[in-house]
Amino acid sequence: MPAAAGHERLLPIGVGVVLVAAAIFSVNNVGEARGIVAQPEATPRLEIAGLAEAAAIERKYELEIAELEAASFDNVQAVATGDVAQDPIAAEALLWKPIVVDTTVADGKDMLRRYRVKAGDTLTAIADRFDVTMMTVWWANDLKRKDDLKIGQLLVIPPTSGLVVTVAEGDTLAAIAARNRVAKDAIYEYNALEDEILVAGQVLILPGARGQGIPVPKVTARPRSTTSRSGSGTYRGSGVPSRYSGGPFLWPVPGGQIVQYFHYGHYGIDISGDTGDTVRSVASGTVTFAGWKNNGGGYQVWIAHGSGLYTTYNHMSGVSVGKGARVGRGQRVGRIGCTGWCTGPHLHLEVWKGPIWNGGVQVNPLRYF
Repeated sequence: MPAAAGHERLLPIGVGVVLVAAAIFSVNNVGEARGIVAQPEATPRLEIAGLAEAAAIERKYELEIAELEAASFDNVQAVATGDVAQDPIAAEALLWKPIVVDTTVADGKDMLRRYRVKAGDTLTAIADRFDVTMMTVWWANDLKRKDDLKIGQLLVIPPTSGLVVTVAEGDTLAAIAARNRVAKDAIYEYNALEDEILVAGQVLILPGARGQGIPVPKVTARPRSTTSRSGSGTYRGSGVPSRYSGGPFLWPVPGGQIVQYFHYGHYGIDISGDTGDTVRSVASGTVTFAGWKNNGGGYQVWIAHGSGLYTTYNHMSGVSVGKGARVGRGQRVGRIGCTGWCTGPHLHLEVWKGPIWNGGVQVNPLRYF
């Protein structure tokens, strides 16, 4: 019986083990049924800590951005009032969010046109094409000689007769206007300026302004002739001198300057002057024609000087002598004008060897000055 008693004592212990196992199994099944999954206790703590850290970093960045925006606003206000911020955060904010300033200024450069020289072009023809004076083209391109005009050359053509200037350091609108004898208001309005503050390098158009004239050859005094009172030479019965005694011509327009030289297609020289200025005979001689001609020269005077040498004076507003009159060197023969084919008042002077428009040829007048 002792063996049976041992088995009886083990039975309650086995039942207890089974009940405990059943209880554990039941609890696990209920948890799974309710969606509760057992996990290590440390895992939730790590995940919660990670979310908290991310939230803190995000909050920190939000605060820094708010501080930068506030500093930027404060620094803008300080710049506007002249109290420049010294805070490094504000300085960084200014670099991060700069103020956009409009630095454009009114400029006449966009009004300038370009023209490429073609075969047969002359300064006068180009100027006529763009409705400006020949000297306007001369000044705008800083030409020194008529021969500077070459085929293929690119010319700057101003929009109106006058000068093109580039503002230099220290220039003022009033100073530029006074220096070039142009009304300050005219410069202001033509260039659509918004104020009188100029910037170095700014291009301005000066309507109606005038630059330096084309250099005039040196004129020397003509030696007096002992053969006649007028110093022209010997006259024959017809009143026309039989020979020209030589010597340099007198400049026909006192103070006038050459604005176009003798060249192909322009067989004379153009001399500047204002309407009504005196035109003088370059040498003594006899008037062979005085009046109007439909040859482009308008009112003109022709003078025979002897030895087959003639001069003509063209585009005048009026003549002061008549055909057959004897004139002395320097005597007035007419006045500056713009009659015939011309774009502005000036004298067109021609020198002929041989009868004018009747077998003679035009030569460069500057040979005789």
